[in-house]
Amino acid sequence: MHTQTLLAFTAIASLSILSPGPAILLSLKNGASYGTRSVMYSAFGNVSGVFCLSTAAFLGLGALLNSSALLFSAVKIIGALYLFYIGIKQLFGKAVPLAPDTRASQAMIKPSARKLFGEAFLTAATNPKALMFFTALFPQFIDAHESLAPQFFALMAIFMALSYLTHLMYAQIAARATHFLVKPQFVKWINRVVGTAFIALGAMLLSLRRQSA
Repeated sequence: MHTQTLLAFTAIASLSILSPGPAILLSLKNGASYGTRSVMYSAFGNVSGVFCLSTAAFLGLGALLNSSALLFSAVKIIGALYLFYIGIKQLFGKAVPLAPDTRASQAMIKPSARKLFGEAFLTAATNPKALMFFTALFPQFIDAHESLAPQFFALMAIFMALSYLTHLMYAQIAARATHFLVKPQFVKWINRVVGTAFIALGAMLLSLRRQSA
């Protein structure tokens, strides 16, 4: 692939990744609550879900979703319901403050790496809007006259690396703000903001329409 093509893809992918979405909100919440180290697992879950979506787009599932109203609606509803679930959980969950001087107690309430990975994976993998994005994005940068698989993996390596680093960056920003978040009232406020944002994103996902054939 040409260097100019890779640079153009990197620029567009960066803009897409940096814009706040469900996965970014999740990293912010995990970074503020459990520290940057925890986001290493959730960020890996996110890029794994993104890889599954991009592979599906590469194999033509994106075109199938565009042509099948039933399949598109099913994936959209599943994704929206999961966002609603996370949002409601944040809104009504217990606000547990961080306690820097009691690390043992933090370890007790810290989710397992498997749970952090799974939550982020499902958030990414149940987002049909991202699938539409990959379906529309890849054809702009892939040369049909060259071998497709190497181009796909090159583009995805760039996208996943940018995504992983971005999630860690957001988590680090959130973790540095923990001196504001150690108090229960601040944690409760953050939970409400994040929960409301997830519910709003779920509602936006439900309003997403199929592209015309």
